Amino acid sequence: MYYISTRILPLHAAVARCRCTLPLHVAVARRRCTLLIEVRHKPLNYYLLQTIMLMKIQYNAPVVLTFAFICTFLVALQGMGINLMPLFSVSGTMDVTNPLDFFRLFSHVLGHGDWGHLLNNLTFILLLGPILEEKYGSSGLLMMMFITAFVTGVLNIFFFSSGLLGASGIVFMMILLSSIVNLQRGRIPLTFVLVVVLFLGKEFISMFQNNNISEFAHIIGGICGAVFGFNFRRRPTY
Repeated sequence: MYYISTRILPLHAAVARCRCTLPLHVAVARRRCTLLIEVRHKPLNYYLLQTIMLMKIQYNAPVVLTFAFICTFLVALQGMGINLMPLFSVSGTMDVTNPLDFFRLFSHVLGHGDWGHLLNNLTFILLLGPILEEKYGSSGLLMMMFITAFVTGVLNIFFFSSGLLGASGIVFMMILLSSIVNLQRGRIPLTFVLVVVLFLGKEFISMFQNNNISEFAHIIGGICGAVFGFNFRRRPTY
């Protein structure tokens, strides 16, 4: 494998070099400079590796990545015997005189039961989150996540006596929101309709099953995503 490189040489140098290596070099003279095209015997993989090494890793989605790192850190602490999940979960009751209970209304989306629970949620969040953060901006997406966490936490206290933790509501908010990112006035995207039928329909059916999953939080998160998609302004693109 070979690559083609280009260099600009002065006119007299290019002409002199062309005379001695004419089969491999082509010199084109124009004014006082010449474009010299050479074929060198070096593999393309070498220069590709050099290019990759010069590239920088970008913290491209600050809100999504920070959220993912905090969730991972909390589960890692739990694995080491440091259980902070009581601070990152909503119970079935709330003491309005306790400031921590207000904190839990927002923090419960950061807590997860185990690595499997975390990875299931992060798979969607890391896939959809950066796209939405680019579309709505970091502050816009952060506001949506705060609102979704608050709404799911409050409704869980009102209607259920069981606790709630995990970012599943955030996941379903992102799923519904991503299905209508290209919304046009007066039109409902077919992707939105299909996502509602497939994802939320499945959650409605699963509500009647005896499991440890809060389908209610999934549905509320999806509704929040739909509301955001039809009402929040998108960041302009140029």
